[in-house]
Amino acid sequence: MSASGPPVIFDPRRRAARLARAVARFADADFLHRRAAENAVQSLEATLREFPVAVDLSALPGPFAEALAGSDAADRVGVPAGLEDRRLAADPGAAPLPFAEGSADLIVSLMTLHWANDLPGALAQIRRALKPDGLLLGTLLGAGTLKELRAVLTEAELELRGGASARVSPFADGFDGSGLLQRAGFALPVVDVDRVTVRYSGLLALVRDLRAMGETNVLAGPIRPLDRAILTRAASLYAERYAEIDGRIPATFEIIHLAGWAPHESQPRPLKRGSAKARLADALGVVEHGKR
Repeated sequence: MSASGPPVIFDPRRRAARLARAVARFADADFLHRRAAENAVQSLEATLREFPVAVDLSALPGPFAEALAGSDAADRVGVPAGLEDRRLAADPGAAPLPFAEGSADLIVSLMTLHWANDLPGALAQIRRALKPDGLLLGTLLGAGTLKELRAVLTEAELELRGGASARVSPFADGFDGSGLLQRAGFALPVVDVDRVTVRYSGLLALVRDLRAMGETNVLAGPIRPLDRAILTRAASLYAERYAEIDGRIPATFEIIHLAGWAPHESQPRPLKRGSAKARLADALGVVEHGKR
């Protein structure tokens, strides 16, 4: 644990290296990012207001701008400014956002926040950069992501080495999304969990896509490489446990979609306790019995 901050779970230098390597091949495996971008654009289409100043904090930008360009919401959203400080791409929240407080109407962060060493801090920075009644649309990978891969790598390494290291990142639980947004100061939080199953010819095909996405292991600390014997055993276990009739293996991805608004006096607020004008029993059409 850092003496002056949250635990360091991910190594930003490794993450930056993975992202740099992924750029050239990203178009071959951008399907999750495109799915996240389409969901964000659908949210904007359903929100009938203008967002003149928009910011795209996605580590691998492109999918959001492309999805927005073909949308009815395009005329209401300014051209999204992208990231220039690559430290933010490697570890969201590690450096101050390069935007003045209260300067953005819309901030989009797709498939990036799950790499933050301080996720509440990253969300709080985004909230501060938004104007009052500004909107955050974010996505991050959730706890069910790559559950099959995590299981077979652990079992193969235990079997052949007698011990196992973490190989798949710890991801946030979708149930925590609303709490995280509220903790960061957002109002009207909305969280949705999208589970996607992708089928591959084998383990190596899955690993190629993860590399092209920049989503391979960047956990902090020493990483002992997996040798050929462990990978072969893991591939065998994957096929034995999960292969479908046609021999292809499934890989689960869980995408958590977040939406939250910077507080504003015009937003609806819950009524004070005891201020109701009608009885719940009357609304439900039931008879209320007296307390014993």
